[in-house]
Amino acid sequence: MRSSDLQAIYVMWLRQIKRFIRARSRLVANIAQPFFFLAILGFGFSSARFPGIPIKLTYIDFIAPGIITMAVIFSSMFAGISVIWDRQFGFLQEVLVAPVSRISIVIGRTLGGSTTAIIQGLIILAISMILGVKISVLGLLPALIFMILTAFMSVSFGILIASRMEDIHGFQLIMNLLLMPLVFLSTAFFPIEGLPNWLKYVVYANPLTYSVDGIRGCLIGASYFPLTLDFIVIVGLCAIMMGLGAYSFSKCEV
Repeated sequence: MRSSDLQAIYVMWLRQIKRFIRARSRLVANIAQPFFFLAILGFGFSSARFPGIPIKLTYIDFIAPGIITMAVIFSSMFAGISVIWDRQFGFLQEVLVAPVSRISIVIGRTLGGSTTAIIQGLIILAISMILGVKISVLGLLPALIFMILTAFMSVSFGILIASRMEDIHGFQLIMNLLLMPLVFLSTAFFPIEGLPNWLKYVVYANPLTYSVDGIRGCLIGASYFPLTLDFIVIVGLCAIMMGLGAYSFSKCEV
């Protein structure tokens, strides 16, 4: 890779980080929603027992990994908005005509969006520990790996959709339409054991199921699938989404 491409990756990454730091309202909003889900649902259903949740765990222990995943996904997918925003204000045209490869631009954007998403996921993780969630210290590093893969997968998917759109509001509507069913059908809020058989197959087909399950297995030791399977599925989906996102962006027109 040429030095100019490496510089382009760094510049695009740094630009995403600066926008994240300056947009404090975005940071607050992306953290507040998962926090309210965690606090209200976690403590509200603290005395409830669901099939599939081990006796030693409370409901807030169970949903905390799902809320962490949700924080990562919501932040990283909406990183695609920057593609539409840059197209409208002419910045994207300047970037695309620069003497650097479009792949380096995609990598820089993906790294930047993933970094901000992971930061927000780690903040929710810290809040979970403060609220008393039983987190395994030994599982923090493997959970971070799952968070990184999930962030890369989600940012790439956001870029894939945004590269084909020109309206920010339309992008937000489509993302909300996709995100909410995916999150609720990822076992983030309820275990898979109590579901009817037909709904289990829907959950199995949901890519976010394996992100949530992997992070849950690492942090509280209550995964439904083997962690090896979760890891293989997420790595495969991450590679596919990054490839599709890069291809879609390379065909992007301004």
